[in-house]
Amino acid sequence: MSYQPLLLNFEEAAELRKELGKDSLLGNALTRDIKQTDAYMAEVGIEVPGHGEGGGYEHNRHKQNYIHMDLAGRLFLITEETKYRDYIVDMLTAYATVYPTLESNVSRDSNPPGKLFHQTLNENMWMLYASCAYSCIYHTISEEQKRLIEDDLLKQMIEMFVVTYAHDFDIVHNHGLWAVAAVGICGYAINDQESVDKALYGLKLDKVSGGFLAQLDQLFSPDGYYMEGPYYHRFSLRPIYLFAEAIERRQPEVGIYEFNDSVIKTTSYSVFKTAFPDGTLPALNDSSKTISINDEGVIMATSVCYHRYEQTETLLGMANHQQNVWVHASGKTLSDAVEAADEIKPFNWGSLFVTDGPEGEKGGVSILRHRDEKDDDTMALIWFGQHGSDHQYHSALDHGHYDGLHLSVFNRGHEVLHDYGFGRWVNVEPKFGGRYIPENKSYCKQTVAHNTVTVDQKTQNNFNTALAESKFGQKHFFVADDQSLQGMSGTISEYYTGVDMQRSVILAELPEFEKPLVIDVYRIEADAEHQYDLPVHHSGQIIRTDFDYNMEKTLKPLGEDNGYQHLWNVASGKVNEEGSLVSWLHDSSYYSLVTSANAGSEVIFARTGANDPDFNLKSEPAFILRQSGQNHVFASVLETHGYFNESIEASVGARGLVKSVSVVGHNSVGTVVRIQTTSGNTYHYGISNQAEDTQQATHTVEFAGETYSWEGSFAQL
Repeated sequence: MSYQPLLLNFEEAAELRKELGKDSLLGNALTRDIKQTDAYMAEVGIEVPGHGEGGGYEHNRHKQNYIHMDLAGRLFLITEETKYRDYIVDMLTAYATVYPTLESNVSRDSNPPGKLFHQTLNENMWMLYASCAYSCIYHTISEEQKRLIEDDLLKQMIEMFVVTYAHDFDIVHNHGLWAVAAVGICGYAINDQESVDKALYGLKLDKVSGGFLAQLDQLFSPDGYYMEGPYYHRFSLRPIYLFAEAIERRQPEVGIYEFNDSVIKTTSYSVFKTAFPDGTLPALNDSSKTISINDEGVIMATSVCYHRYEQTETLLGMANHQQNVWVHASGKTLSDAVEAADEIKPFNWGSLFVTDGPEGEKGGVSILRHRDEKDDDTMALIWFGQHGSDHQYHSALDHGHYDGLHLSVFNRGHEVLHDYGFGRWVNVEPKFGGRYIPENKSYCKQTVAHNTVTVDQKTQNNFNTALAESKFGQKHFFVADDQSLQGMSGTISEYYTGVDMQRSVILAELPEFEKPLVIDVYRIEADAEHQYDLPVHHSGQIIRTDFDYNMEKTLKPLGEDNGYQHLWNVASGKVNEEGSLVSWLHDSSYYSLVTSANAGSEVIFARTGANDPDFNLKSEPAFILRQSGQNHVFASVLETHGYFNESIEASVGARGLVKSVSVVGHNSVGTVVRIQTTSGNTYHYGISNQAEDTQQATHTVEFAGETYSWEGSFAQL
């Protein structure tokens, strides 16, 4: 077979050519790419800068160069305009002229440096995209040009990754994934099958110790979840799809899309399915708050999954939300389908439990979703998987947060109870050269930065990575077959010495409420007395409480360490035994959290920003429910209610209907909670505290002379 470009053959390019100027997803993507590439070529042209730190000018220029070479390659094939070809030739020639003489850059962390970038990861990315561009012009250039670009640039890069940094090539990790994809794609581009084989099967060619197939075999749980969390998971999709497409075209006999029970599809769906209804991805582990399904890798995945795996309405809903497709044959398939559809409903993956761990044995993510008649979605998520760090793989695999049983809730278009996410500037210059800020460890990773219980103002597993790696949560139950009453529950044990925790969340649709109630029952069993803090990280403005509190005249941090040193103590109040109500306004919605309490409990209002001399932390509000005792249950109900519009001076339903929440009782069999409303209604819910395999029996408990019975994991009584 004659040489074909790697990702887009000549016949496909001709088909995509027909989309130029069209008002379709693909047509609009092409218009955007042409405008962006033409502007870059005109304004920057050919510039090969020297070394610079991560996120600095030089870093960004090298990055923009490879991005625009990649775009120009596909645009050359699609438009047939020679300016794009000439741009790539000139750029690759300019790099090939200087690359052999360049010294290594300076590394500022544990990752080895490249010649262009401060770490080889970025160099891998550069070579991958440059190789894709090279394959688009290969058939148009002279042998002399090929020799220069291949001998003085691409082959030298392969040598660096495969020989000089061999120890990083075979690691099963997101950096290793980029390394093998870069070498494999470059190998295909320059007809170097030996390098392709190393990329596919590892340096030992054993398919186990390293290589792309080993990555696909070992990185993901059976449900496709990636231990480093959503941020790094979506980052892994790009090299997966770029290399997979190249493999499928050059070596279809490998059967890459069917490999390991179609793991490429499974892991893509794991990203899709965990997204919030607005498309943002949960900020579990080190994760950005702004990463969403509009990410480049997720757009690739959506296009290819629709093209190669299945044509579903949900994927159409994803594409309609993204308003984008990959400029590729698969993107045309999806773009055509969106154009042909009469009506596309918002995507909805429903409720699901996603396992974590190589065998799916290390807990995971539980997600409940509820869609009302107005297509408004409520979503609740509990996290209790394995710690997102594992130093046995790689020193850089250190993205775990100490956040077992964290709860996030989303409705009316935003995350109501949220995760702070990571502390980092990504590839931008202002602070720390695009690296993680010190507060990522001192605050963002700490337990108190999450919506889960801290014990004695300490962090889970003593903030010890090795200890945390040995622990993981377990699913207690997950039942979601009736949308009007869904429940999920997880457990963690010994994250604090002598303390076991179980968190159960019920999503209950009841006639008198506008939205499903989020009923949160957090049960703690301990062998001694402790102080229990349950933080509630929210957005918006406090509206009212049902208890008195005192504002602090002088701001002081809440503590000295474990993240508390970064929280200002703004106000606090003692709560009566009936519980506490805190209500706040976010955008146009009111929210009320009503929580049970024992005598002596306290609510502390806090805000991030203490001990933060460089203004690294976002200033965000939180309140902490504080309780002391041995065994304790926090029973809370989050109610969404009302409507606020300042411009027309409208406020409706500013006060919620939930009056009180109380724990009727709890023992080894079950927990019963009571919810009372301002309208005089009373609701009781029973939750099984027994092992999952015994939950389907009838549960009977007696508290304060009353007997309560129910069947299954939980029930409205």
